[in-house]
Amino acid sequence: MSVQKPSIPKGTRDFGPAVVARRNYIFGVIRPVFEKFGYAPLETPTMENLSVLTGKYGDEGDQLLFKIVNSGDFAKDVTADDLAAGSKKILPKIAEKGLRYDLTVPFARYVVMNRGTLTFPFKRYQIQPVWRADRPQRGRYREFYQCDADVVGTDSLLCEAEIVLMMSEVLNTLGLTEHTIKINHRRVLGAFYQALSGEGTETDLFVAIDKLDKIGREGVSNELLERGFSAGAIDTLFQLLTVEGGFGEKLQRLQAAFAQAGVPTEADGQYKGLQELRQVQEILQGFGFTQFDHLEFDPTLARGLSYYTGCIFEIKINNVNMGSVSGGGRYDNLTGSFGLPGVSGVGFSFGVDRLYDCLDELNLFPEGAAAITRCLVANFDADSMAGMLPVLRQLREANVPSELYPESTKLAKQFKYADAKGIPFVLLQGSEERAARQFKLKDLRTGQEQQLSLEDVIQLLTNGN
Repeated sequence: MSVQKPSIPKGTRDFGPAVVARRNYIFGVIRPVFEKFGYAPLETPTMENLSVLTGKYGDEGDQLLFKIVNSGDFAKDVTADDLAAGSKKILPKIAEKGLRYDLTVPFARYVVMNRGTLTFPFKRYQIQPVWRADRPQRGRYREFYQCDADVVGTDSLLCEAEIVLMMSEVLNTLGLTEHTIKINHRRVLGAFYQALSGEGTETDLFVAIDKLDKIGREGVSNELLERGFSAGAIDTLFQLLTVEGGFGEKLQRLQAAFAQAGVPTEADGQYKGLQELRQVQEILQGFGFTQFDHLEFDPTLARGLSYYTGCIFEIKINNVNMGSVSGGGRYDNLTGSFGLPGVSGVGFSFGVDRLYDCLDELNLFPEGAAAITRCLVANFDADSMAGMLPVLRQLREANVPSELYPESTKLAKQFKYADAKGIPFVLLQGSEERAARQFKLKDLRTGQEQQLSLEDVIQLLTNGN
């Protein structure tokens, strides 16, 4: 019998105990922030019906859906004519389900199915893995976790402002202070298209703009020329896209530029996209938000997902060569495809894997974040083990993660075990300490040893040292 070399699919990873502990540290920062802002936890199934998923992410997104073939003889209904017609004809007959691509569409499906029992506005957060049949590369995986927060049932721009506040709090708590929260509005992008006198299509324009940071001005210009936009229109576009100044200054300058280009306004003489961005700014100011130097109105931001209709968000960590670590936006009618039109929603998602890579590269994980056990109780001999079992119980009752080395062996081996696992403390009680009803506590990080009572040991281990 041949021995098979074990492997895992490309774009997926195993996570050892240290990595899982660090990931849990990230979750432990994000979850309390979501709950502080009134978001409740929710989970949805790993797989959804393909009818739920398809048509929600654009043509490119549909291609990246992982399909699940039907159980049993999944090809029994496929005919020779189906095979000749190609995959689009075959797919409905062999696959009815797919792995979820994101958490937002399943959330919209959940809202529609449970609308009679929900209290609106309904705020939920969701921390679960998603799957995309993308080309694996650094920072891009086929299986990865998302941490979503969404609210549906209100079109209040307070929600957009609070998204900025949540993003900011999470990033600052993680130590990722060199960040930029980018915000734009779909109606601003629509105004760009109107300023170009209707050349080409909106979709072609948005897709090209979204690539600006990847292929540069020349690459975007060439793509737009191929899509039927004139050189004059492209020059006008870049004059609009490259407005400078702070958040409010850019809004004012685009307001004037759109008016000069003849872009029609709303009934109140305002451009709704710019007006809503200004309102978000005012709400943040009223709240007392002080980090406007980290908030950028970026007219070039054009999120790729087709369902965004209002404000759109993206986060970039400036001192790491990494794509965005978070994104989101408003989707005024996502539930409409499930038979519940007119329900406005807005949300965003953190990419935990990218956050992890950023923290790892910048050495921002706190000391001990990868360790689960805080104290190793040394095991000298059979009598020692019997005497240390009640000690182990008291440590755990005091919520000190602890373990007793399972075998009586040389202390050097036990210290090596603790060091390899990142356990910061070793508790020992030899014959001398036992006679004095004392314990020796060694801090492996500093080499310092202290002789203490069990009460003092517990106090030291529970105060965060």
